[in-house]
Amino acid sequence: MTDVTDGVLHTLFHSDQGGHEQVVLCQDRASGLKAVIAIHSTALGPALGGTRFYPYRSEEEAVADALNLSRGMSYKNAMAGLDHGGGKAVIIGDPEQIKSEALLLAYGRFVASLGGRYVTACDVGTYVADMDVVARECRWTTGRSPENGGAGDSSVLTAFGVFQGMRASAQHMWGDPTLRGRKVGIAGVGKVGHHLVQHLLEDGAEVVITDVREESVRRILDRHPAGVTAVADTEALIRTEGLDIYAPCALGGALNDDSVPVLTARIVCGAANNQLAHPGVEKDLADRGILYAPDYVVNAGGVIQVADELHGFDFDRCKAKAAKIFDTTLGIFARAKEDGIPPAAAADRIAEQRMAEARRR
Repeated sequence: MTDVTDGVLHTLFHSDQGGHEQVVLCQDRASGLKAVIAIHSTALGPALGGTRFYPYRSEEEAVADALNLSRGMSYKNAMAGLDHGGGKAVIIGDPEQIKSEALLLAYGRFVASLGGRYVTACDVGTYVADMDVVARECRWTTGRSPENGGAGDSSVLTAFGVFQGMRASAQHMWGDPTLRGRKVGIAGVGKVGHHLVQHLLEDGAEVVITDVREESVRRILDRHPAGVTAVADTEALIRTEGLDIYAPCALGGALNDDSVPVLTARIVCGAANNQLAHPGVEKDLADRGILYAPDYVVNAGGVIQVADELHGFDFDRCKAKAAKIFDTTLGIFARAKEDGIPPAAAADRIAEQRMAEARRR
């Protein structure tokens, strides 16, 4: 027999990072679809989470990412006060090479086969137009265009929520929620990051950006010739002198054994999922006096928006809910201080308590 003690099955059934209710492997050879749908928990309601379309190096890496992301969604939805559990899907491949209508329709049929246990939406590599196609085969699809009864681009409120998390972090660290005069570094100025730049400039912050896509950086610099500077890469960004806040807004794992020791910022607050590369990084941040705003708390604006779409979308109602991320973040910092633990651990405790109470009902 194949030894899988260190593999995905071991993670799923034996580790603290597992505990998922259901993992579905999907394949449609005609369209080239290979996908993984992971449902971590339905304790609070149907699992809700986006679809990531990404050229993973292996199928095993894709499954591991789906497991991590779906678990994070359970915590995110719990902290956002939503009646949804956590789920996530990943489609394996380069979306610029293999994405097609046939593939998205096939994916929609797989989601529909789960009968509403999983509700999908956009994520890295998928867009509103893609969800419109998926929705033709699956009514449990959110993040659709307004023309098709949806809420449109969820990155708008994701960025707004991250901004609220930054304001709360500034309040906790410096006693004032404004970012005026603060230097904020953003790694990744794509779907969410470019909206975050706008919020920060309007609040009077100085913004430093980087992105692996040169065109994304150029778009920001052309739109905001004053108040924004660019650096070559994330390595340069995290070492920027005088940086007050670091905002990872690309892929996960940004906070690791290499980046944390050289990080100049006093606060980390960004939109990327799974920013902590491994357990223990949150303690390393705390030991250096760096305040970490848990990613799944501050980036919940988007999931608040797509969840609302299921009940008849109202932007003002969603924005009011996303604004509460400010209070939620402050509450986590207070709980962390009270319990003598890092904010990431405090957020986990609060989320786990809500899920446990739901299971007992």
